[in-house]
Amino acid sequence: MEQAVRRRRRGGGHAGNRRVTDTAAIRQMPWRLPVNIDRPTEPLTEDGIAAIHDGAMQVLEEIGIEFLNDEALKIFRRAGAIVTETNVRMDRDFVMEMVGRAPPSFTMTPRNPDRKLVMGERHILFGNVSSPPNYWSLDTGKLPGTRQHCRELLILTQAFNCIHFAGGYPVEPVDLHPSTRHLDVLFDKLTVTDKVAHAYSLGPERVEDVMEMVRIAGGLDETAFAATPRMYTNINSTSPLKHDLPMIDGCLRLIRRGQAVVVSPFTLAGAMAPVTMAGAVTQSIAEALSAIALFQYDTPGCACAIGTFTSNVDMKSGAPAFGTPEYMRATQMTGQMARHYGLPLRASGACAANVPDGQAMWETSNSLWSAVQSGTNMVYHAAGWLEGGLIASPEKFVMDCEVIQMIQRYMEPEICATGPEDVAVDAIREVGAHGHFFGIDHTRERYETAFYQPFASDWRNYEAWEQAGAVRTPERANQIARRIVDSFEEPPMEPSIREELSDFVARRKVEGGAPTDY
Repeated sequence: MEQAVRRRRRGGGHAGNRRVTDTAAIRQMPWRLPVNIDRPTEPLTEDGIAAIHDGAMQVLEEIGIEFLNDEALKIFRRAGAIVTETNVRMDRDFVMEMVGRAPPSFTMTPRNPDRKLVMGERHILFGNVSSPPNYWSLDTGKLPGTRQHCRELLILTQAFNCIHFAGGYPVEPVDLHPSTRHLDVLFDKLTVTDKVAHAYSLGPERVEDVMEMVRIAGGLDETAFAATPRMYTNINSTSPLKHDLPMIDGCLRLIRRGQAVVVSPFTLAGAMAPVTMAGAVTQSIAEALSAIALFQYDTPGCACAIGTFTSNVDMKSGAPAFGTPEYMRATQMTGQMARHYGLPLRASGACAANVPDGQAMWETSNSLWSAVQSGTNMVYHAAGWLEGGLIASPEKFVMDCEVIQMIQRYMEPEICATGPEDVAVDAIREVGAHGHFFGIDHTRERYETAFYQPFASDWRNYEAWEQAGAVRTPERANQIARRIVDSFEEPPMEPSIREELSDFVARRKVEGGAPTDY
């Protein structure tokens, strides 16, 4: 059940196949693709599903979505949609026909094929925090992110087996120039990790560069790269009712080369969407389906997922709130709608807390468990998120991974097994009313794997904890993060591939990278 994150020998096997050693930084469960064995929570009735669907279709037919992308407008005109300047209205039959082209699941295969992911089929995948501009740790306090902070969070992304994919920049490295930042971060991501990687849809140069770097890192020719998804992008609509130029452009470039896209409207009820959660979900569904319809018309059968990032604002301050009861219900409701449309679902692990404290963990736990309850397939920002997405924290990353690993253990069907040895009548008979179960064979044969074993939690009583130094959870998480970073070695990569990747970065820097204004 357990496996070590340990020093990796260059040229050796992959982390997912290693045994526990005495040099382990932490002990953890092995790499796996968890399957959600529970029935989803479904707060909507059949009438409720129909009402939200009909509302979303009315938005698409009668109000329309703004597409600030000329190519998208041309595609919609060819498809027979009603295009008035930048506003696009589309018939519900067209939308449903296009959505029906999207596969219910797809795979993404990174440079290490042992890390291949299934997006759909009741799998639930977890990824790192993405895009905060600031970094916080017990060692530094809050400060702007740097390349070194970003790299260390990528190390945690690689080291934890419960993190399945490497999302966007785990913290924005503001010490790197924006025109070439993507080149340096993707070089780090593709050498520090061997997991599925993400590309920001922020201009054609960045998207094309990242696709080329993923192709090089995988040792692939163009045919092999385009044959199956190797990476993905995640885009947000500009709520309310708008898709911008670079994000749609990036998605079109990716799907035309066989890569995956996730469309995640960011709708905050009471600010960017109606104050009712049904209204916010309706708007979110309309925004997402409009883009998915575009992509499926352009490239039928391309890998698409629908995302939910619907929460509410604090009506006193206007600040976004996460992990709230409304956030949880919106996620569950969107899960029902995703199943109604036959689309894989992306959700998030998020909180509004400023430091890794109790609020941070109950809000994030609510977010993560709502993803479980909704039947989510991809959980973005699952580890390391603080301050509504404005801070990334290594301590929070470690603490979140404890929760994620508990969720993965919770999903293991053997916990609920009911064979004769599991029901254990013979063991109960052996102990009777006057003994205990510690010493019997039934316990001794199972004690090492019977229960979840934490790496960050401290289960000792108060006196033992105090005698050991009274180390609180964020401090323990800080120590764990430091041990992982200090003992880390990169996963194997052929020297010739690394050299080609480095040469590509150098050449693109000489060429100027990507424009910073559009």
